[in-house]
Amino acid sequence: MKTVVITGSSRGLGFEMAKLFRKAGHNVVINGVSQARLDTAKTALEEIESPASVYAAAGNVTSSADIQGLIDFAVKECGRIDIWINNAGVNQPMEAIWELSEEDIDCVLDVDLKGTVMGSKLAMLQMVQQGGGAIYNLEGYGSNDAMMLGLNMYGTGKRAVTHFTQALAKESEERGTSVIVGRLSPGIMITDFTVKALGGKETIDLPEKTKKVYNILGDYPDVVAEFLVKRVLANTKNNAHIEWLTGRKAAWRFMTAGFNKRNFFE
Repeated sequence: MKTVVITGSSRGLGFEMAKLFRKAGHNVVINGVSQARLDTAKTALEEIESPASVYAAAGNVTSSADIQGLIDFAVKECGRIDIWINNAGVNQPMEAIWELSEEDIDCVLDVDLKGTVMGSKLAMLQMVQQGGGAIYNLEGYGSNDAMMLGLNMYGTGKRAVTHFTQALAKESEERGTSVIVGRLSPGIMITDFTVKALGGKETIDLPEKTKKVYNILGDYPDVVAEFLVKRVLANTKNNAHIEWLTGRKAAWRFMTAGFNKRNFFE
């Protein structure tokens, strides 16, 4: 039985992954900034029949103290952390960089990039001490160098996450830590994240062109979570890249879009 900690997991992809880890018989520690959402999510997870346990710890990944508190809580309750997933993230308002406030920029980079960096750093320290483990970071739009108006800052953060994670995997290998590091690439998911910016503070008015692309390439998080969790549990390779929406899959969806009509925004 493993112990899995997922940041930003009171809803969306993080919550769906937590459900599947629990169904597979592993302890899960969920995390988020809203205690009310965490309580609801914990109750829902406990309704799933499993020999494992569910824990919830409120905290913000922009705070190193909160991240360390999450680690200490998980170790106290479960003894060790086998899998750590930096999943917490926020979207940006669909505006050009010069239209964003400094506060908006700080919010996106602090959560999406610095939260991942500090989560990885502190989880690595714990796993080195315990003699092993696995850290996975979430990629996103921009990780593959894609660019789009209204996603400059988000894409910048995610492109940096890709470099950081690959570099961390290399550092882990060269130091001989027995900790594996990998990237999870979920593609386009249809959640509140799609239409809400800055953690839900602002509504994003998606252009019709963007909605068309999302309808072709998007998926609900439960579908993506099933793919990711199965491969995370099977993976033993450092610097693994677990990718849901591959280039081949995206090309096939565009080719068959005329026969497979979907509308997530009705």
